[in-house]
Amino acid sequence: MLEALTGSGLAASAGLNAYIPLLTMGLLARYTDLMQLPAGWQWLGNGWVMAILALLLAVEFVADKVPVVDHVNDVVQTFVRPTAGGLAFGAGSSSETVTVSDPGQFFSSNQWVPIAAGVLIALGVHGVKAAARPVINATTAGFGAPVASTAEDATSVIVSVAAILLPVLVLVFLVGFVLFVPWVLRRRRERKRERQAARAARFRT
Repeated sequence: MLEALTGSGLAASAGLNAYIPLLTMGLLARYTDLMQLPAGWQWLGNGWVMAILALLLAVEFVADKVPVVDHVNDVVQTFVRPTAGGLAFGAGSSSETVTVSDPGQFFSSNQWVPIAAGVLIALGVHGVKAAARPVINATTAGFGAPVASTAEDATSVIVSVAAILLPVLVLVFLVGFVLFVPWVLRRRRERKRERQAARAARFRT
């Protein structure tokens, strides 16, 4: 149960920022005794891997705080964040994977299940994040982008650390996320009606 919560928390964190949970796991595994990566995931603690993740995180940190650019970034991250979520869940739940040279064993042994679960969780969180950002930008004339992005990054860090050190806290995030989804959907519907009303008004004039 705790392993599943750890994997779920790391995958959800990846849905907000693809690189934070992977870098967190690498740093904790390399420099502390708080996390022991399974044999198949030791590469996350490699210095070069962490350097690349840190560089990508820096690019993401800046791009996600600029209106319009953040939307382009979300489109690109539609592929990156679910992938990172799958890796984070697989490593965080201590899942061992076989080599790619034996895909038959990989699927028959159900070792793909944690990775698939991570992909779906990260994709769901990413979808809500990507849907909420245009609403935030529109209602704040773009000034809300850096604030929202900073909050998302902070949440990603907190959830990543909590998932590793105190997995039960992941439940708090998941409940909050479920409660946040209806607000996003309602605001998107309202924004759509406002756009339709504005177009109708221009047509009448």
